[in-house]
Amino acid sequence: MEANWVTPAYSGWVLFGITLCFLGAATNTMAGWLYVISGVSIALLSVSSVLPQRALKGLSVSRLPPRPVSAGEGLSMVVTLENTTARSKSLLQLQDLVPVALGGKQTYAIAALAAKSQHTWRYEIPTQQRGIYTWQQARLRTAAPLGLFWCSRLHPAKAKAIVYPQILPLDRCPVIDSLGTETGRQQLQKAAINASGTEGLTRALRPYRWGDPTRLIHWRTSARYGELRVRELEVLTSHQSLIIALDTSDAWDIDSFERAVIAAASLYHYGQQQGLATQLWSAKTGLVSDMTAVLTVLAGIQLSDRGDHKLPAPPLVWLTAQTGRPLPVHSAEILFLPKTAAHSGETLREHSGLVINPVDDLQRQLQG
Repeated sequence: MEANWVTPAYSGWVLFGITLCFLGAATNTMAGWLYVISGVSIALLSVSSVLPQRALKGLSVSRLPPRPVSAGEGLSMVVTLENTTARSKSLLQLQDLVPVALGGKQTYAIAALAAKSQHTWRYEIPTQQRGIYTWQQARLRTAAPLGLFWCSRLHPAKAKAIVYPQILPLDRCPVIDSLGTETGRQQLQKAAINASGTEGLTRALRPYRWGDPTRLIHWRTSARYGELRVRELEVLTSHQSLIIALDTSDAWDIDSFERAVIAAASLYHYGQQQGLATQLWSAKTGLVSDMTAVLTVLAGIQLSDRGDHKLPAPPLVWLTAQTGRPLPVHSAEILFLPKTAAHSGETLREHSGLVINPVDDLQRQLQG
């Protein structure tokens, strides 16, 4: 009722009860002064139920988009309340309807807001859990001027807060370092083939430009067009490539999956620091390479995300909670054990990759 009309505050209920008592006493005793008190109280209640509704007219709420942060950092919010009327407003309460996962509703009181002016509310939300959080509205409340009735109205103020997973500062990572050593030799071999190759690597044909090597001229096409045409060959980057692949099947428990997401973000960041052309893969999104895009994907990725993207070619690091999936050559697997798993020596011996124990420090385990 408060969002569409008004609802009595505690003091409003008290005054309403007293008014009924005075009105009943006046009816029984026919005393004029009791009728006067009852009438004044009824008038006061009537006026108090109308004024809060008028106080909320002519107000608008807007916000600045929050900057993405990593889990553990404060999420800065900026909400602006504007008074578009020619009369000042007072005793306002602004509520930002933040999702419960971010701490729930945030409330701010404004004593006075001058005519044709605005007031900016800046506050910070502590974050603990990664995710993409959206909410659509903010609420304005007031019981002005007498505090007998509460009135509230919802205002559109769309917000999208992105909380990236935590990135662990890795000094080394044997899993990635070993893959880099193996693929580096392959990259040099491909570069040598590309430097001397004349067939099988053509990407497109273009007109001849001064300085182009004659070995790249495509004579048959040149004869057909009457001008020299040159093959454009595929250019292989000098950087080694690496793919961080995250399994999103149903085999995970929630705690292990969250640790795997943190590990994926940390491994991606480490690969970038080592000069590798690092990408992230999931069944739903496929390959993602840009740092911001990768962190956004990891912020919103969930268990049981389905997709049609096939596992890419190696080298890749496969983050999973289940064993038995055959991986391509020059690939590594990181197995995340659930909390209920028995951490026996046999389990560690049977698995050739890195096994992440849920009770030990994740950063230390990734650094070997």
